[in-house]
Amino acid sequence: GLVPGLLNLGNTCFMNSLLQGLSSCPSFIRWLEEFTAQYRTEQEKSQEHHQYLSVTLLQLLRALSCQEVTEDDVLDASCLLEVLRMNRWQISSFEEQDAHELFHVLTSSLEDERDRQPRVTHLFDVHSLEQPEITQKQISCRTRGSVPPMSNHWKSQHPFHGRLTSNMVCKHCEHQSPVRFDTFDSLSLSIPAAVWGRPMTLDHCLHHFISSESVKDVVCDNCTKIQAEGILNGQSIENQKTTFVKQLKLGKLPQCLCIHLQRLSWSNQGTPLKRHEHVQFNEFLVMDIYKYWVPGPKSSQDQLCQKNSEETTPGMKDGKAGKPSDAEQPAGTKPLFMNGASSSSSSFLMSPGTFPLAAFPECRAPLYLYRLMAVVVHHGDMHSGHFVTFRRAPGARGSQWLWISDESVRRASLHEVLAASAYLLFYERVQGRAQPQSPAQP
Repeated sequence: GLVPGLLNLGNTCFMNSLLQGLSSCPSFIRWLEEFTAQYRTEQEKSQEHHQYLSVTLLQLLRALSCQEVTEDDVLDASCLLEVLRMNRWQISSFEEQDAHELFHVLTSSLEDERDRQPRVTHLFDVHSLEQPEITQKQISCRTRGSVPPMSNHWKSQHPFHGRLTSNMVCKHCEHQSPVRFDTFDSLSLSIPAAVWGRPMTLDHCLHHFISSESVKDVVCDNCTKIQAEGILNGQSIENQKTTFVKQLKLGKLPQCLCIHLQRLSWSNQGTPLKRHEHVQFNEFLVMDIYKYWVPGPKSSQDQLCQKNSEETTPGMKDGKAGKPSDAEQPAGTKPLFMNGASSSSSSFLMSPGTFPLAAFPECRAPLYLYRLMAVVVHHGDMHSGHFVTFRRAPGARGSQWLWISDESVRRASLHEVLAASAYLLFYERVQGRAQPQSPAQP
């Protein structure tokens, strides 16, 4: 029931821990299999496949997830460093590196590899864009021979790809600027200042991430227009620069969610320090309240569900997100689920197994529900240390957790996993409430 370990090539625990975490995400491995299928159809020599990061990464992750039979208890991942160097990354095997930085290197390199594919659009591609529901078997060709393979360039975003929304509202005239979208491959969360006597939870970090902030001296087009007309509420406006309220939300949640807890801080003297406090997290993660919803007509039941959700959500006040505090929670209401909280209201989630959707009313059942797949932990300080990984055993043994430190692999308990001081959290989306039928819904 164990998985292979990875040879330490000289301070390469940062790479080994990340590979073990990625190998516990089945959706990412499936995406790599679909992405590399294009290379299997090419008439190339077998050794030329090793220049592709996607092929090299897939071989390693399949071996670490026991999808490929290997007699070795310890694998060598030096081939990954070699292919990254071929992609012009300067990575030394003997210098201490950061697992989160390597994660960005891998995702950006995979995107570069995808973008290097031919950009010439095939006629069949245009046809499939106009009719996305068409299948390969339905396409007929009047020329002899088989139909050329279609490139799914627009469908090849990796499962960690998500989008943030940035919403700006003028405090003076309440004019809302167009929503801006930015891509992300991981959510990098700062750890807010701890309140004495209260444990730090993942919800606190997420709410701090999306909490609104004031941005001063922003030119407001609407105020400028009103100024040209001359009067607002009977007073002349002299300055078109106003203060805006900026709000971040998650516009598109990825299939695989990587959360990075920023443990780097700075002392008053300017020296780097590591924050060691424990941030509580659960086996299951509900992300609905952090999702950006497009305003539109809603049924009375949806409005009631939203009202109930806002009343019982930590950190929600008057429908606006803020820092969670006990004072902001209405009397007599308790949230059905708090990410990272170990209170009695969510204690039933601490045991391994299936997320109890039946405990939620139909309109309150989560739509964006994630299951913990791996945790990367850093031991040590900012100058030296060691990365280890907690991950699920692959396949049918998915309820069994493993602790992996380079070549060493042993079994672990869920309680030990949840007690770890996480640096990287890998979650994978599971089926929650019935998915919306609208194709516009990500």
